[in-house]
Amino acid sequence: MQIWGVVTGALALLGLPAGLLWSRLAERPEYVIVGGDTYPADSESEVLIGADGTLAAICVAIGLLAGAVAYWRAGRSNEVPLVLGLFTGGLLCSVLAWWLGHQFGLGGFEHTVRTAADGTRITGPLDLGATAVATLQPLVSVIVFGMLEAMDAAGRLRPSYQGGSGAGEPQKVRGGEFDLQAAPPGRDVHRREA
Repeated sequence: MQIWGVVTGALALLGLPAGLLWSRLAERPEYVIVGGDTYPADSESEVLIGADGTLAAICVAIGLLAGAVAYWRAGRSNEVPLVLGLFTGGLLCSVLAWWLGHQFGLGGFEHTVRTAADGTRITGPLDLGATAVATLQPLVSVIVFGMLEAMDAAGRLRPSYQGGSGAGEPQKVRGGEFDLQAAPPGRDVHRREA
């Protein structure tokens, strides 16, 4: 349980720089004030989709890195608490990044909405339209960890072939020996007529 808590906490803390990065990189949408309420200035703008995509890219990058580092540090024990930590910490990281990125400029935006005249155009805070983006980081980190573990397990289970390459020289397969020799002309290896 200690590993689960440490991994969860470490990943959750990454939500702070992720949220700051999102607030710096993503383009902010513009709104028009009408009757004390806000409406998108351009209903066909791709700015909202772009903000979702920027946070998705940040979450995927953190998930890739977290999964690889967790695999590197895992060894052969404590995989279950580690995977649980990757999932819960990744989810907390994504939600914290979303919340923090949304907070930048929110106070000024709300004040302007309350005090500005109708028709005023203002830049709004970032928000997430596709909330499923918050699940990308935990899913990516768990998938990366699982794939690396599977490749490692496949490498350990693969038989290693050693020995000579000529006929009549013993070949080692998983510690045992096979005597591979060429059959005499016109006969099989047991000297029967072919």
